[in-house]
Amino acid sequence: MKTLKYTFIAPRLLVLGLFAELLCLGLGGNIVNAQQNQDDLSLNLSPEKRETLNLDMGSQGETKTVATPQLNSDNGIKFIEPVTGSIIDIPTSAIALEFPQGSQIELRVNGVLVDNKLIGRTETNSQTKTITQIWYGVGLQEGENTITAQTVVNGVTSQPITTRVTVRGTPKQITLKTLETRIPANGRSTATITGELLDAGGNRSNRDAFVTLEATAGEFVEKDASESQPGFQVQAKEGQFKASLRSVLQAQNVRIQAKLGDIDAFTQLQLETDLRSSLVTGVVDLRFGKRGTDFYGSFRDFLPPDKNYNYQLDGKGAVFATGKLGDWLFTGAYNSSRNLNETCDRTSSLYRDTQSCEQAYPVYGDSSTSEILTPSQDSVYAKLERSSPGGVGVDSLMWGDYNTEEFASRSQEFTATNRQLHGFKANYNFGNLQATAIYGNNIQGFQRDTISPDGTSGFYFLSRRILLPGSENVFLELEELNRPGTVLSRKQLNRGSDYEIDYDRGTLLFREPLLRTDVDNQGQVLVRRIVSTYQYDNQDNSSNLYGGRLRYHLNRNPNQESWIGGTYLTQNQGVRNFEIYGADGLFSLSPKTNLIAEYAHSRNDSDIMGFVSGSAYRFEVNSEIAKGIQGRAFYRQAETGFANDATISFVPGQTRYGGQISAALSQSTRLRLQYDHEKNEGIAPRQLNTLEDLLTPRTQALPGTKVDNSLTTISAGIQQQIGKANVDVDLLFRDREDKLVPEATGTSTQLRSRLNFPLAKNLTFLAQNETSLSSNTDLVYSDRTVLGLNYMVTPGVNLRLGQQFYTNGQLAGQSITSFGVDGEYKLGFDTSLTGRYTLLGGANGMTVQGAIGLNQRWVISPGLKMDLAYEHVFGNFAGVTGAGTQFIQPTAPGQSAASLGFAGGDSYSAGLEYNDGKNFQASARYQHRSSSGGANTVISAGATGKISPSLTGLLRYQQAGSSNLKLSGIEDTANFKLGLAFRDPNNDKFNALLRYEYRKNPSTIPDSILIGGGTGVEDHTFATEAIYAPNWQWEFYGKYALRNSTTFLANDLVGTSTISLSQLRATYRPGYKWDLVGEARWISQGGLNYSETGYLIEAGYYITPNLRLAGGYSFGQVNDRDFSGSRSDGGLYMGLTVKLNELFDGFGLQKPVPKPRQEQKSLTQILRAAKTTERVSRGVQN
Repeated sequence: MKTLKYTFIAPRLLVLGLFAELLCLGLGGNIVNAQQNQDDLSLNLSPEKRETLNLDMGSQGETKTVATPQLNSDNGIKFIEPVTGSIIDIPTSAIALEFPQGSQIELRVNGVLVDNKLIGRTETNSQTKTITQIWYGVGLQEGENTITAQTVVNGVTSQPITTRVTVRGTPKQITLKTLETRIPANGRSTATITGELLDAGGNRSNRDAFVTLEATAGEFVEKDASESQPGFQVQAKEGQFKASLRSVLQAQNVRIQAKLGDIDAFTQLQLETDLRSSLVTGVVDLRFGKRGTDFYGSFRDFLPPDKNYNYQLDGKGAVFATGKLGDWLFTGAYNSSRNLNETCDRTSSLYRDTQSCEQAYPVYGDSSTSEILTPSQDSVYAKLERSSPGGVGVDSLMWGDYNTEEFASRSQEFTATNRQLHGFKANYNFGNLQATAIYGNNIQGFQRDTISPDGTSGFYFLSRRILLPGSENVFLELEELNRPGTVLSRKQLNRGSDYEIDYDRGTLLFREPLLRTDVDNQGQVLVRRIVSTYQYDNQDNSSNLYGGRLRYHLNRNPNQESWIGGTYLTQNQGVRNFEIYGADGLFSLSPKTNLIAEYAHSRNDSDIMGFVSGSAYRFEVNSEIAKGIQGRAFYRQAETGFANDATISFVPGQTRYGGQISAALSQSTRLRLQYDHEKNEGIAPRQLNTLEDLLTPRTQALPGTKVDNSLTTISAGIQQQIGKANVDVDLLFRDREDKLVPEATGTSTQLRSRLNFPLAKNLTFLAQNETSLSSNTDLVYSDRTVLGLNYMVTPGVNLRLGQQFYTNGQLAGQSITSFGVDGEYKLGFDTSLTGRYTLLGGANGMTVQGAIGLNQRWVISPGLKMDLAYEHVFGNFAGVTGAGTQFIQPTAPGQSAASLGFAGGDSYSAGLEYNDGKNFQASARYQHRSSSGGANTVISAGATGKISPSLTGLLRYQQAGSSNLKLSGIEDTANFKLGLAFRDPNNDKFNALLRYEYRKNPSTIPDSILIGGGTGVEDHTFATEAIYAPNWQWEFYGKYALRNSTTFLANDLVGTSTISLSQLRATYRPGYKWDLVGEARWISQGGLNYSETGYLIEAGYYITPNLRLAGGYSFGQVNDRDFSGSRSDGGLYMGLTVKLNELFDGFGLQKPVPKPRQEQKSLTQILRAAKTTERVSRGVQN
């Protein structure tokens, strides 16, 4: 049968299409009932068929190809609609058939007879003696549907004919891609991300949904489509979604993930090196005058006590340069008078933080932001980088501050190193071979602390004081309560957005409360721990570090990466040297099968054990063995002498291996089998219970008792869906052997049952019971009962209430009650550890989510969010595990996290956050913890916004005590800030700032409390400053600050002091080349009879726009009766300041872009153009 083609203009009726077909076949006839309303003839057709028959009213006048209806030559039946192979959006369709007169039709869908009541229209052609019949609203199922039709004449049934159609189903998979494969890393360029939701058959699912997008770097441009859900949401309409990602300034490969429920997809985008035009800025300052009288120099160098005020020539300079050198981008900075990370308060850190003088009012008037491009602990930063040929990565050579993300890949745990260092780093790609080398100098002491949270946000005291600013890494880890040694989740946090740190006191204060426990999807109790590594001041910065890594990439496709690598790192720590080396590999054998293998060996000089060495091994494989069958096998071993404090937590001396398999027997039944063996040997940590132990921080735990035990666990279980409920039943057999404690040896059998029943659409009831069937109860695993309710506020945010009762075993009689707003428990996709390049923002951790509270907010109304948390722990959870006995202690040093237990008590928190956009933001939170060891209350509140178009206000209050276990008696630290800023957007002549701050006990530390007493401090600070510029010639600036401090050394010993600062400056510009400046300052501390005065008068002349000659007189006087005595001096000085905008024969010079050269026209062309213009004006054209 041939295919017919024809064209219609605005076709409306199916009968017109049939009539045209008959005409093309040379047939004629009458069509009865043609006057029925055309609306009754509308069919629920697939988009493909609408286009085929041109029934879509929006596609008028187009030529379409109509596929030939299926015809059975024996009985004369044929399907007109739908056509075999068509795809339908919704699970209902109209079915049109043609069959001979005198017969009846039996229509079946997937073998089920269709009710004749669905017949909506019948037409008879008397010439062809055929009937055209339309069935409306015939139900279909998702996926492929088989439709059969057969005639019945006088009770005789004909041979059926068949057509197959597909109904688009619910999303089962996601496709994700970027329209651009690479964009410049300039902070401005954007990439377009597109994706589709596909059903089980690979067809686009025309459903609307919110898709979560995550990227390891960059910023999504569009507004979050659903701020109530965790992460950045984009709305998929009819199965399609699109978003834009703005690049950052660091060249790198960005991994992008799209998630919808349990399905996800990945793609990759290259941020290539932005080979921008060169830019140079800097200054060179020469001054000839008396030493110690530089008014604008460092305050500590003004009128030094040595009274050496002889004339001398001083010079200093600073320069920043960036630009392309061939195929490479150069970025560098130099400052001759200070290191590049030094801030206005004379502090220096790794990766320079926001300056204190900018932190109070981070407002530039135009919503601009600043970013540190050249972090360095010394005076030099230099970096050469380029995008590797083929887009395989970034080649770079640098000196400055850097992180070690290349040494912490997904396949590394035992060999991983995640630190911030200063020195030299090189990374180069030789095709698929990536080579990295690092050198770090001036390294301070390195410490690792683990802390058990108490349900509040802080303060959590680390074991050391005087930390190196910027050197810390803070993680949250989750592991099984009864199985220490295997971390299930690890999330790195960002300073500023997630926590605050006081480097002098060594304290952490988190933005959100940290509960002690969590529960996974299988009902297992997980314990939460805070892990922090950092450098501290050990009075010796002579330590250095060398490292190298080679990695050969076998496959770079997203989510199918494969590589093999080798690592070597050594650190000279004076009396304690450390060395580690190893090999690792990740092999993605298929999209659903991957294998990880790792070997590591370490050697170090322990300050407790002497020289020790050991090895560690890891092997993991995850695979979908067959459709519906998932398998996993693993082997992990860390020998007792193995050490690495810069990686994930583990237990030295622990070996664990096993496997599990899960198979879907049917759509409602799943079977699972698991085998697990754990062996622990070595020496467990000792409890810190003496004053000397608590006051003497150590890098390693003190050795305690010896352990030598093993545990074999075999379990079999089944999951059955019964109606809406899910029922899980598992039988667990445990065989424990302890060679040192024979009474702990034995076998036990435990039955675990779990019910998950939805009471409503968003409300689920959970019940779980674990009961020992044997007469013996396992030493570690207690019997328990769990009851819970889970209310889904919005997808990804749940309101949970849970109660756990322990009825038998070592935890008998204890219980845990929890209530809170939580995100769903999911492990992040990216297990690589990364450091920070910039201190705020970016993807800085194993998962892209950075903030703790990201998954813990409940949107009450637009702009208003609430979060709640409650946890009750009855009894202390410091029992016996295979790794040894757990203790309640403030911190655990080194790799001794397994020794930490957590104490009972109640903790709760409630918080509100309001944000109406750019005009006003406010938040408040109250937290409290009470236990037998003491109590802690945390109060935080803040608000900022526009009081009027010209007046901006800022308010903040914060109060907290100590959250460490066994630390009590520490008075709360409180801080209150109030700030006002005045700036008229219509008249910028006058600007003013006002600030008030109250501090209580800002420097209390546990050391002073443990020895029997402490020092209390209260101080009030008031400051105001203003600038007034009536015109371009005059400018006036003034500032006044006052601080009053009260120190409580004892009940009857109180000291007070008051210090003030006054400053005035006036500037007058007689012309564009001249300026006159007069400035004075006065510092007074009346209680100590101390005062300091300084003033200067200066005239400046711009020889060129980049060269200024200055001369003036500077004078100062210091009155210090108790210490250095009185001194004063002054004198004339001259200065020469050069502004740099160019280096190396034009590098950095911004040359003006020449105007486009206009082509000169001949006289003939001019006359011809004029003639054409004249003819056009008359309405005539050639």
